[in-house]
Amino acid sequence: MSNRRASKPGMIQLSAMKILRGIPMFSLLWFALPVTASDRTPPPVQPATSFPAVETHPQEHVAIAAEPYDTKEKESIFRVDYLGHDVMPIRLIVTNLGDRPISLVDARILFETADGDRIRAAEPEDVERMMTQKERQGSRIPLPAPLPPLHVKPKGSIQEIEDDFNIFEYSALAVEPHTTRAGFLFYDVSGLKNPLMGAKLYLHDLRDADGKELFYFEIPFDKYLQSKSSQMN
Repeated sequence: MSNRRASKPGMIQLSAMKILRGIPMFSLLWFALPVTASDRTPPPVQPATSFPAVETHPQEHVAIAAEPYDTKEKESIFRVDYLGHDVMPIRLIVTNLGDRPISLVDARILFETADGDRIRAAEPEDVERMMTQKERQGSRIPLPAPLPPLHVKPKGSIQEIEDDFNIFEYSALAVEPHTTRAGFLFYDVSGLKNPLMGAKLYLHDLRDADGKELFYFEIPFDKYLQSKSSQMN
């Protein structure tokens, strides 16, 4: 298995996403800006079993689905063009089919590429840094002599990225009995020509009400691609 991105933390704790993240340093720059209302809202929550890319564990009474937002039309719910900056929004849908709650406090949710690389979900500052780098690279023009680096403002502002994460990011640390929770995770897929092909969403360290670890989930995105292809035919 390749470890192309093993230098990064290869996993993400959901508890850190909202509780331990704190306030990113760059957000301090925006405290003086007015807060404006937005009509951007998450899509309606539906059971995980209604999505093509789903894995169900009948004995553990849990179903988890992954829905990529891989088109301009689908990602229009966001303020920022993530796809244009090699960031793949993945909607995570967790349905508890049982009578007791399940915990995602220690859950690791990774994007596993076709080559076996496992990519952790991005934080807002990760996305902002990627966008800034991409905009800077796009502004380069070959010249006979080197020039000082350009300071390019990304098309997606820091505040817009923060707003998207605050509204859309998956944040449920527990899923109550007979309940579905959903939200988005954002993954750096730069350098991947067809990031979804042969890839999967890999989840482990989910626990039941007694603290017992559930069997891991592997949700292949090929299920989604096959469903998408059949709808176009």
